[in-house]
Amino acid sequence: MFLPHISLADLEQTFFSKVLPKTVQLFDNLMYELSSEARGLTSQNTELCGTVRNLLQTVVQLLETLTGCVRYVCTLQECLSLESIRTLPSAVLYVIKNTFTHCKDSESVYCGHLHLISDLLQAVFKETYSLQKQLMELLDKISMDSASPEDNITDMVSVIHTVLEICSVISNMDHALHANTWKFIIKQSLKHHSLLQCQLRHQDILSGLCKDTLLSFHSCLQLAEQMKMSEIQEGTDLRLFQKTVKLCRFFANSLVHYTKEFLSFLSDSCFQLHQLFLQIYSKFPPSLYATEILEVHRDEISRVFLVALDPLINQLLPFSPFMEQVLSDKLGLPAEQQLPQCLVLITIMDKLSSQPEEVQALWNTGKSLSLFAALFFSFQQCSGELSLPVHLPEVITTGQLAVPITLYHYVCVHLCSFIASALPSQFPQLEYALLDAVLSSSMITSLLAMDAWCFLARYGTAELCAHHVAVIAHLIKSWPSDCCYQVSALGVLLRRMLFLMAPDHQAKFARKFLPEEVENLSMWQHISLKALHPDLRKRVAHQLCAAALTQCRRWLNSKCALGELKPVNTALSVLLAACNFAGDTLEAELQASILGVLGQFWTSLQAKQVLDEPGLQQTLCLLLHLLEFFIEALDAQLITQVFALQSSLLELGPPDHVRLAMVDFLSSMGKVFIPQEAQRQVVPQLSRLFASLLADQTWLIHQHALEAFTHFAEETSHEDVVPQCLNSEETKNKVVSFLAKTKQVEETTEGRSKRMKQESIICGAQFMKMDGVLESTGEPLAKRACHPPSEEQYKSAVSTMDGAVEAVKLLLQKGSPPAWLGVKLEALQMAIALLRDSVRSSPPQHWLREQPAPKWGWYHRPA
Repeated sequence: MFLPHISLADLEQTFFSKVLPKTVQLFDNLMYELSSEARGLTSQNTELCGTVRNLLQTVVQLLETLTGCVRYVCTLQECLSLESIRTLPSAVLYVIKNTFTHCKDSESVYCGHLHLISDLLQAVFKETYSLQKQLMELLDKISMDSASPEDNITDMVSVIHTVLEICSVISNMDHALHANTWKFIIKQSLKHHSLLQCQLRHQDILSGLCKDTLLSFHSCLQLAEQMKMSEIQEGTDLRLFQKTVKLCRFFANSLVHYTKEFLSFLSDSCFQLHQLFLQIYSKFPPSLYATEILEVHRDEISRVFLVALDPLINQLLPFSPFMEQVLSDKLGLPAEQQLPQCLVLITIMDKLSSQPEEVQALWNTGKSLSLFAALFFSFQQCSGELSLPVHLPEVITTGQLAVPITLYHYVCVHLCSFIASALPSQFPQLEYALLDAVLSSSMITSLLAMDAWCFLARYGTAELCAHHVAVIAHLIKSWPSDCCYQVSALGVLLRRMLFLMAPDHQAKFARKFLPEEVENLSMWQHISLKALHPDLRKRVAHQLCAAALTQCRRWLNSKCALGELKPVNTALSVLLAACNFAGDTLEAELQASILGVLGQFWTSLQAKQVLDEPGLQQTLCLLLHLLEFFIEALDAQLITQVFALQSSLLELGPPDHVRLAMVDFLSSMGKVFIPQEAQRQVVPQLSRLFASLLADQTWLIHQHALEAFTHFAEETSHEDVVPQCLNSEETKNKVVSFLAKTKQVEETTEGRSKRMKQESIICGAQFMKMDGVLESTGEPLAKRACHPPSEEQYKSAVSTMDGAVEAVKLLLQKGSPPAWLGVKLEALQMAIALLRDSVRSSPPQHWLREQPAPKWGWYHRPA
């Protein structure tokens, strides 16, 4: 009533500065009385109920009065100065924030008697909503420029921060109110960008946006899950779901706009931005930890929300702190965020090709891991998703719909696409990451690196392919031990890449690594001679056989010392490669020479000695594989010697790789008619070997034995041997089930997913363990650069321990434990006690070492 009689210039001094502090005091008194009286509220105490209702009615009147004041000021003129109404925004925001807080806490404040005053509480909420809306309309009229007093800037910053606090209060109360409140914060921050940017609490604003985005996203998933469980796809739940998805889109757009304007101030918010993507991807298919929802709801979330969030990564790509956060080697992510990290890196790769050169360089030449190295490391952690496997949509043919492909296929396609667009300056990092991944303890990571490297060899120049082949060959030759998984991986890569070499480069390669030289045999044993041009293949095969036979004869004619067995095994491996990949080029005379030398080895092999010597085990395996090639040319004496040794050795319990070699040899026996003079001794041994291997408890050997026995039974002319191999009903049933392709156990999708999670934890622990393991030769694996362990790494390690404990609990629920389990648990308990004592007594020590830069370059393909 007084306001129309006071000029705008006098409002603050004459009225607001004097009246509003008293208004706020009155409001505080009302809230205090309400909280005090509400404790004793009951339906029987009508007097107290009347008092509380009167107090709430007074609050409503106060809110209406404040709304009227604000509405009147809005009508005065189009643009207002903040100093002319300085006291009004802070007082009104104080009332709004505390009223909303009272409404939010009403269930606890009114002790279960809400029904007595719910109508008035609804009126309080409605009037507060109107008051906030009116105040935001007023503040939107505030005009500020570079000449504005510092106090005005400080007041506007204070307004935005108070509204931010209101956001945290109303986040679960009303979608429209929540969205409009955030809209005001973003709008005012952008409107007065240049004046406020240095004073705004950007980290708090961005943290609030990320938090509310995740809350809305989780609400979407909960609603979608409820609809799936209830099998009701329409009505109130569907409308609420659609509204919540749109709210998610609003938050995504707000994040994009705010980040675009204030990126340089967001260095401390990169962890939250990174976590936003990881947490969203972890709860959404194809994650093993995703909520089970219908495809139609999944598509709507992708189409409405995730598409809106996608531009945020584009804006963050040039931002160095974000790059350092994503590529940090100290992330220590939990199991559910490993696949999301991999998908984030793939998304970044997809977008980098369209970025300026300096942005691309940022992601591959920074202080942290290169993007290539980070992807391989992240991919290695996704063992569960790769084993299941999970599927992702991908457009295989332009113009066609996306089809689901496995995670491995998806990563491989996108990695190769990124390699194709990579700059020449990035190739040292690419080569280093490829080699590091090929040498990885994870076989599937090594395979991915090989696939990518072969793509590079085909996409690049012939000179590049030849250069890389030579480097890999030198690595194999110079490796201190040829009996380790790193050399095996390099050998597979070399074998594949030789197929991609130009014929003239293959000839140069053969001249550079002469097959007749003994020191080159360790490299040639890994090569498929089928890759070579026919004329070159024949020449190389003869040279290799001659060199290998010379090596074998030298050992056989000497004392057959075990210490000199390594080059002999290399020679046998070379002979195996020549027979397998170029057997059609070997003349009968040369084949006879090879078989003659092989026969001499069996007289010097004894079962007990083979069991005790890993080198002799490798010799036996190679001999068995070589005999498969000559299986139809074996005489009675040699067959008898071979089966006598295998029978004796199997009784002693040989290691898995020896039993697998036996299985492969037995499979080839179907082609042989056993000479009459050897049948009495060999046939019983053959049936006993098959019976033992078919009953093997190691699933891999058992599976191979089933396949080998089937192959043998189909080909053999000794039909009476087949039933002798099946010496028990259990074995017979397993063979019959295998032939009928009957599944032994039907596993549910949920059960398989749960098992993959457990296996993922076990694999992660095993990879960590292998990082520092010594090879059998005593040579340590190449060490990665060591860094002080982060808190996240400790959390990850402890999480792995927790997962292992849960796995043991599940096993105990399914059946009685083995006798040794109790002893092992006691040992683990002692180990944990020692760990606890070491935590108390001694600080951790760290060793830092620089990694050497790669020494080979990139021959860039001409435009």
